[in-house]
Amino acid sequence: MCDTCGCNITPGNEHLLKEHGHLHTTSAGTESVEVLKGLLDANDHQAHHNREHFARHGVLAVNLMSSPGAGKTALLEATIDALDGDVRVGVIEGDLETENDAERIRRKGVPALQISTGSACHLDAHMVHTALHDMALDDIDILFIENVGNLVCPASFDLGQHINVALLSTPEGDDKPAKYPVMFRAADLVLITKSDLLEVLDDFDPAAAERCVRDIANPAPIFNISSKTGLGMDTWLDWVRQEAQGRQ
Repeated sequence: MCDTCGCNITPGNEHLLKEHGHLHTTSAGTESVEVLKGLLDANDHQAHHNREHFARHGVLAVNLMSSPGAGKTALLEATIDALDGDVRVGVIEGDLETENDAERIRRKGVPALQISTGSACHLDAHMVHTALHDMALDDIDILFIENVGNLVCPASFDLGQHINVALLSTPEGDDKPAKYPVMFRAADLVLITKSDLLEVLDDFDPAAAERCVRDIANPAPIFNISSKTGLGMDTWLDWVRQEAQGRQ
């Protein structure tokens, strides 16, 4: 959790702390804990509402989590190209600033909304709820939510998603699941991305990465893929199609 840096107070939930236009201030640590707990409870309530909203429209919501630069947006671009309309896709992009990633997705002819979080290093359920007002869910089978690049906080905030997908890129090292267990333990699927680089990287062992995932008691499937070369993409695409059909 991000109790120390304060990023759990986001543009999506700060209204919950306001009284007459000002943020509550507390002097006692216990009071601060109560405020933060209230934020998390409110987030969970909103996430439940989001999940009900997805269900009414028959939409599968997938939360993509990883460190910055692990290849989330590149994966989405390659996925959209390969699906070629077989599955109707929508995307919510989360970054501190810029519309860069949303613009990349829109160029593929897919609806994409950008959430700029300011200083918050994760999305929350209230941000997603606000974005959904501008997303035509009846025209979507699967909504990919690309969370802010961060290996810690995104896993702690329920967005209303049905599935968590964690990306681990080969240049990061095969021990990342051991170092950042919260995110990888929460994953329903782990993608080892940039696998085309395994030919030139001698310090990433996919088997070691899998052992790290298993050591944190996560039995999730693990796919080795490359958005650049197409390696392993068929396995990923079959998974996407199967999960999307399960919501119809």
